[in-house]
Amino acid sequence: MTGPMGIWQHALGSDPDPTYGCCADDVSRALLVDLAHADQIGWEAVEASAWRSLRFLGEAFDPAQQLFRNYRGVDGGWARSEPSQDCQGRVFGALGVALGVPMDPHFAIRARGIFAASLHGARALTALRAISNSVLGCAAALESQALDHGLRRETEHMLAILAARLGDAFAAIPGPDADEWPWPEPVLTYENGLIPRALIVAGTRLGDRAMVRLGLDTLDWLIVSQTTGDGRFSPIGSDGWWPWTGERSRFDQQPIEATTQILACEAAIAVSGEPRYRVAAERAYGWFLGDNEVGVRVAIPAFGSCHDGLGPRGVNRNQGAESTLMWLTAVERMRALRGPRRRTTAPRPETAPARALAVPAGRG
Repeated sequence: MTGPMGIWQHALGSDPDPTYGCCADDVSRALLVDLAHADQIGWEAVEASAWRSLRFLGEAFDPAQQLFRNYRGVDGGWARSEPSQDCQGRVFGALGVALGVPMDPHFAIRARGIFAASLHGARALTALRAISNSVLGCAAALESQALDHGLRRETEHMLAILAARLGDAFAAIPGPDADEWPWPEPVLTYENGLIPRALIVAGTRLGDRAMVRLGLDTLDWLIVSQTTGDGRFSPIGSDGWWPWTGERSRFDQQPIEATTQILACEAAIAVSGEPRYRVAAERAYGWFLGDNEVGVRVAIPAFGSCHDGLGPRGVNRNQGAESTLMWLTAVERMRALRGPRRRTTAPRPETAPARALAVPAGRG
């Protein structure tokens, strides 16, 4: 799936389709997969690929606008369309992880330079998933030893601003509807576990127990809402999503939802140690391997690839970048979760048990 610039966005079956070029969204995901693989198989095995992705992201940054361009054609030219906020968040989040790479100081320095140049632009983000990814990028950067005093202070300040913005979105949910629909948007769409994960990570970093509790409660609701009566993971389908006043879509289910739940559960395990989050992570992982409503494998482990989605009659036969990278991310995170159990020194959430949440009648 990888060309001279980076990973191609789309595939026709298992063959890459260069027609649509590359995008910074997927290159960011590819970089994170390379860094996860480096922990298992060594830096030398991923060095060329990681550097290719980092060069792409550096070239994507437009200093005049303080934005990352997203779409790049096969000729190397950048599309003129306005890049989405989600793209900004994904790139920024990946850079926060990349600047902490200890195996290659030059790589870390280059990632830190792009991160620092784009930090101020994160202040303008208003989309919740873009904010969430940027929160995670700030938190990852602060976990490293790669920031000088000035950049560390700026990153801490940005984390506090963005985390507060995320919390404010939940505070704005109308009171009478909050118990029935504790979500800060009128429609549940895609990559939903990203938001509670960011709340948990930010609350941990900031020592804010109430923010951690909000993240856990929101994740609990998502888990219940995306679990079938017989215990299978069933993500919100992209064919209509789930408006709070209507029926949820069952299909087309996307790999990104399963991986996002695994990542959110990983953060929840770190702060709570609750076994139910391991169960939820395993169910999401099982979705890739056929433990889903259709009973077919979405991932193809022998080839390291993944189908683009799950419909009522089976899989989408294409195996594009996002889907394959989500599968590879899930593999690495489950490898870590199934290893020696670790517990962080995060602030304990409020001791009251998570609310017993159920899918509202007629919406499951």
